[in-house]
Amino acid sequence: MKMKKWISVALTAAMVGSMTVAALPVQADEPVEITWMFWDDLEATTDTTSLGYADVINRFNTEYEGQYHVTPITTNLEEYDGKLNALIAAGDTPDLYICNPGPNMDVYVEAGAAADLTDILQNQEADWYATFTDGIFDRMTYDGKIMGIPTCFQAACVFYNTELFEQAGVEVPTTYDELLTVCQTLQDAGITPISCSAGTAWCLSMIAGYLCDRQGADLEAIANHEANWTDDVFVQAATKLQELSKYFQPTAAGDSNDQATAAFYNEEAAMLVQGSWVIGQMNGASDTIEAKCGVFQFPAIEGGADPNRTIVKTDNLLMSSTTEHQDAVIALMKMFTDETAQKYMAEVAGKFPINKNVEIDYDVAPAQLKYVQDIMSQATGTLGFYNESLDSVEAGDCFDNAMVDVFLGNAEPADALQTVQDFYESNVWE
Repeated sequence: MKMKKWISVALTAAMVGSMTVAALPVQADEPVEITWMFWDDLEATTDTTSLGYADVINRFNTEYEGQYHVTPITTNLEEYDGKLNALIAAGDTPDLYICNPGPNMDVYVEAGAAADLTDILQNQEADWYATFTDGIFDRMTYDGKIMGIPTCFQAACVFYNTELFEQAGVEVPTTYDELLTVCQTLQDAGITPISCSAGTAWCLSMIAGYLCDRQGADLEAIANHEANWTDDVFVQAATKLQELSKYFQPTAAGDSNDQATAAFYNEEAAMLVQGSWVIGQMNGASDTIEAKCGVFQFPAIEGGADPNRTIVKTDNLLMSSTTEHQDAVIALMKMFTDETAQKYMAEVAGKFPINKNVEIDYDVAPAQLKYVQDIMSQATGTLGFYNESLDSVEAGDCFDNAMVDVFLGNAEPADALQTVQDFYESNVWE
């Protein structure tokens, strides 16, 4: 029987108290007040994506002055889910909140905390619905109903420092074996080959997911129990993760995602496997990295599966099922996806727009975005993050933790995958 994750009512009020809530200006005509929850500090951030979202908030409050007003509730990414859950458990769900796709969204749908947007999009706001990229709602759908609004589209690739590659005399690898050779050559030249966070498990899991896919893993077969986590294809992928991780920075076990990313844009490591959302983070923090940052597709495994599949994801907005101000929330969601916001998202933050009416001027956009676009133009298919593609959040966590155990040397690949197999046999497969 499938395990479902429900919002805990035991989360403490202290968690909620630690969040940043922007002060509200005094409004003489008492506009309708709504809240939006986000996983970054909009005032302290240098991430150009977050700055773009902040601009939407300011633009909304200006355009609807006297009618609507939105107050951001912000916290850091690592604490976001717990603090959002605490608000929901306390009966104080934000009117609008950001969410990852797949089972991460399902948690809130199953808890009754997300509104069904199907009728709004397909009937009430059909013109708005028609502006979205075809197929973009696939992972925002639950039981045939559209439950979320995407704000951008990203692809996971390998970012590399062209100067460090040149210094070591290496070229972009196209196969896994070539990648190992490049790593060894970089290491011999005194350069850290890859920066990765194992302290933030999904970062390590993203590399593991690529290795599984390149090796030939089939998640649909897993879901239908036509394959097992202990099959050789998964064991080989985890073994390759173990092998590749020898080239991570020495502090990878404890480094957060932000620390691992900073090591790359501060030119302390030659490569970073990340989603293209990192373009806004690195360019916002460094004045020099854009000019020396190249991008390549995660390499093929010789004798493995299609090497042109790309991990992709969207950032998404969920409307509270209990909001009393649906019109205001819809107006805000529309502004997040209008041409002004979407053009900024591409040409400043380096993410792909989900509004199909937006044309990207690659001459003004971050250079890395064009490199990612070139990769996407060759893609034969896409897949989601493993921890966003499995049966439940718990299943994704189990896989992530198993890969961390492999990295740390706490378990051999076959033993780590046995724990995932055991989880599925107990909680997923009937």
